[in-house]
Amino acid sequence: MPLQVPLRFASAITLVALLAVACGGKPKDAAAGSPGGGNAQGASSGGGSAGAPGGAPGAPRRTASIVLGVADVARVARGSIEAGIPIAGDLRAIETLSLKSRLEGNVEQVYVREGDRVKAGAILARFEAIDFESALRSAEADVTSATTAASTAQWNYDQSKDLFKVGAIAERDLRATEQAAASARAQQAAAESRLRAAQSLVRDTRIVAPVNGTIQFRRVQGGERILRGAELFTLVRSEILELAAALPARRANDVKPGQPVRFLADGKTFTGRVARVSPTIDQASRSITAYVQIPNPNGELKGNTFSSGQIIAQTLHDVLIVPQPAVRFGQDSKPFVYRIAGGELEQVPVTVGTTDEARNLVEIKAGLQIGDQVVVGNVGTLGRGMKAQIIGNERSTTPGGARGGETREGGAPEKALPAKAVPGGAAPAKSGRKPGA
Repeated sequence: MPLQVPLRFASAITLVALLAVACGGKPKDAAAGSPGGGNAQGASSGGGSAGAPGGAPGAPRRTASIVLGVADVARVARGSIEAGIPIAGDLRAIETLSLKSRLEGNVEQVYVREGDRVKAGAILARFEAIDFESALRSAEADVTSATTAASTAQWNYDQSKDLFKVGAIAERDLRATEQAAASARAQQAAAESRLRAAQSLVRDTRIVAPVNGTIQFRRVQGGERILRGAELFTLVRSEILELAAALPARRANDVKPGQPVRFLADGKTFTGRVARVSPTIDQASRSITAYVQIPNPNGELKGNTFSSGQIIAQTLHDVLIVPQPAVRFGQDSKPFVYRIAGGELEQVPVTVGTTDEARNLVEIKAGLQIGDQVVVGNVGTLGRGMKAQIIGNERSTTPGGARGGETREGGAPEKALPAKAVPGGAAPAKSGRKPGA
């Protein structure tokens, strides 16, 4: 029994030694609790922060980091920015004409189909014109007869006046010749009127294009009998397109005829101008309508194409600009940006000016300088003091740095070191020192 006590004591010492070795220390260190024990090891692995209770002096500080692509970073530059009023809507043809029949008759021939471009005066269709041409010839004969009769009656009146002056005829005979001349002139005028009506009917047998345009609809076929007033064609003038843009009433005084307009349609950029502005504000929507016209001589744009853009009210030159997604707003609604300086993020308050909605740019009046790098868009959680690494553009973003596998001056390609996982996401800095230096 006296021998069991030393054995139990030895077993306890052995267990303490095994636990100390498993924790990375030495038996005597574990027993003594020296500063080089478990606390120092935990700090070197990133478990503690400098100055924290229980941390070893000189232990590395754990810092959050973020990896950014080239598209996530922009440089502050000088350029032009346009202060505009955004607009959107459908581009409609400047004019749509409905060509209708002015007479009743049979269609002899149709010369165009949907989609054909026609010029002013081009014949689109023709009616049977035999009856109308016969009426025209009759009207022309009536005019000739009435003209001759009016001329004869006028001569008789002139002769009667001379005879009356010398007393050869009575005044009654003079009045009779005067009335005959007036009646003949009236018959001549009536005949000429019938001639013009007959000529108009003959012209109406030919359906012609009143303006340059494109046939949108054709509603007649050859051989059909058409009633007066029936629609035959729909002609669209598309050399100019028009957009009726509804603008807020507060911008009514900012829009004037002649202002340039830049917009996007069908993936292409076009330029137009403000043609007219409504003189009144709509009471229901509290908006004012501006009519924007866009030249379209080659028919590149189709009617009813949706477009968006802006009316350019003012153009500013030589100002500091950044992409609009780079500007953020804090809880106090004040704007700021994240600037990359020395490989770390800085939260910099800025003063913004004009915003170019069409090109997605913002004017910076104060807070940044030319060449500053700012973070653009939503790239994750950002914070002041975070380490920022830009991949894909290391040569230009890291002073004196070279990308992995590239040759440094006067040396062979440097072999990239494997990254060691560090809590907090920070990669260890690559040392430029040679072994043993």
